[in-house]
Amino acid sequence: MKAVVLVGGEGTRLRPLTETRPKPLIPFMDRPFLHHPLDLLAEHGIEEVVLSSPYLEEEFRSFLKERGGAPRVTWITEETPLGTCGAIASARDHLDDTFVVCNGDILTDLDIAELVAFHRERRATATIALTPVEDARPYGLVDTDADGRILAFREKPSEPVPGNVNAGTYVLEPRALEGVPEGVPVSIERETFPDLIARGQPLYAFVSDAYWRDLGTPDSYLAAHLDALTGRVSGVSTDRPHVGPGAVIEAGAAVEETVVVGRGARVGEGARISRTVLHEEALVAEDAEVRDSILGPRSEVGAGAVVEDTVLGEGARVAPGAFVRGERGEPGRSVS
Repeated sequence: MKAVVLVGGEGTRLRPLTETRPKPLIPFMDRPFLHHPLDLLAEHGIEEVVLSSPYLEEEFRSFLKERGGAPRVTWITEETPLGTCGAIASARDHLDDTFVVCNGDILTDLDIAELVAFHRERRATATIALTPVEDARPYGLVDTDADGRILAFREKPSEPVPGNVNAGTYVLEPRALEGVPEGVPVSIERETFPDLIARGQPLYAFVSDAYWRDLGTPDSYLAAHLDALTGRVSGVSTDRPHVGPGAVIEAGAAVEETVVVGRGARVGEGARISRTVLHEEALVAEDAEVRDSILGPRSEVGAGAVVEDTVLGEGARVAPGAFVRGERGEPGRSVS
């Protein structure tokens, strides 16, 4: 079986982390995040994956060269951004049977084999995995009948309401792409799925209580790490705190269980860190304090500084003794 993994987004909500690296390659537990959906697909029998992106293509090529192993990856270059269905349609020559689509920035432990079986039992043209949420405002809601057939997609509610929302994993038949133009931006959520309903095609919802989180914002990215550290994500196990290869935590530093210390990062003597992710080769100098933050690759927090609710881009620096709260440090810049 084959899959398309959507990795073409610019990751604007995750800036400054995505200024120098595509969103799917941002580290998760000190590995590029894209390993997680690829590993999950391989676990459920997917043999080939198609990837395409118009952004930072060389970064993806380097990742794929280092990864190796299953599933086999076919790369398609997007000359311009094509949207979710446009990117899928660009791969249609590789998709001659039932296939899976998933987003490259969703952390989930969804049982994909069960999703595919559900799709085939109902002889669906398309099946969408849904996840229940307490507040559907950021997502919009999906209406279904008693058998799970999708009736309509509702606009995002203005008030907090619970409901089932699109979880970003689909099973499609090649006929779902009929009429989708080549080389033109098309949204599968806003255009293709509503069109299938309008044409009477069987479109079904598979509701799952599997773990699910969109890593598209700093808050959700940090929360995903905390969930993994506390054992909420099936298939992800780690020591607490998580300390990557070559990382150094000097004597006298207080690093809580809610911390990820990336490859080659260093925490100085007397530093205190909680609910924070350090990317590779980040530095927290002696007696500094960092809380609820993300420190990008080779970023630095100076001695005695206090950093809270902050995201530092690659190579960004916080001056010694500074107090920083709620900042977004641009790559290579100083924050004081």
